[in-house]
Amino acid sequence: MHVKNLTDSSFEDIVTCFLKAFANYYVEFPSDKEYFRQRWELSGIRYDLSYGMFHNSRLVGFILHGVEKRDGHFTAFNLATGVIPEYRGRKVTQAIYHFALLDLKRNGVTKSRLEVIKANEYAIRAYNSIGFQITRHYKCFSGTIRLQKPMRFELIETAIADFDFGLIPDQRDYSWENRRESIQGGDFICYQVLNGSTVEAVFIINKLGYIPQFEVFVEDDEAWSRLFAAISSISEKIKINNVDERFKSKIKQLQNFGLNNTIDQYEMELLIE
Repeated sequence: MHVKNLTDSSFEDIVTCFLKAFANYYVEFPSDKEYFRQRWELSGIRYDLSYGMFHNSRLVGFILHGVEKRDGHFTAFNLATGVIPEYRGRKVTQAIYHFALLDLKRNGVTKSRLEVIKANEYAIRAYNSIGFQITRHYKCFSGTIRLQKPMRFELIETAIADFDFGLIPDQRDYSWENRRESIQGGDFICYQVLNGSTVEAVFIINKLGYIPQFEVFVEDDEAWSRLFAAISSISEKIKINNVDERFKSKIKQLQNFGLNNTIDQYEMELLIE
């Protein structure tokens, strides 16, 4: 077996390997291959800085990277790591990373980041053995919004290309795939929620009901109620990934309005020296 980058690998082969690796995983992924093309491209995938383990010419494991300069570091974010079932237990992930970290360093990358489900203890041990350390704790939510009472509100709709991200205080509060850099090329719509003439909340959502960002500027229950009533008017069923556990108020309100905490994740980092 040998490791090399994925420049010469077809998109079809990569997605086929991905779906085999993630069959019967903690979360279910769609089978539509175009979903992955769009998601990975939005996150800045670099196939020349993504890597695979090959047995002869067959792709049996992979690490996909989105690469951008963020927060002062040229960072490789792990979009997905997978090994097909019959090749597990052979330390394929460690072998790919041994190759990848040297190549990333040669290409000027100074930090590697990833997210891993907390229940996946095997993967966490593997990442720890490589040198990754836990930096953040995330909670993921989904479900149908349960409104407590009718609320009056107004909405201002803006295409994401025209949205003023200055309204959302700190993009560093959001995970890699939820930040401005990862969503501004997608099919998202931005909504400002008004109470009279005052903008008191904002949310960003796509046609599938996925919400990468939401904020309330007036911290009271009425403002939260108007926000969730506004979201419900666009999509009753929603999904929100990677809410930082430090934001207790957000998490409390998500639960108050009927959203289920589906999985918990760690963010992990490794400085490449």
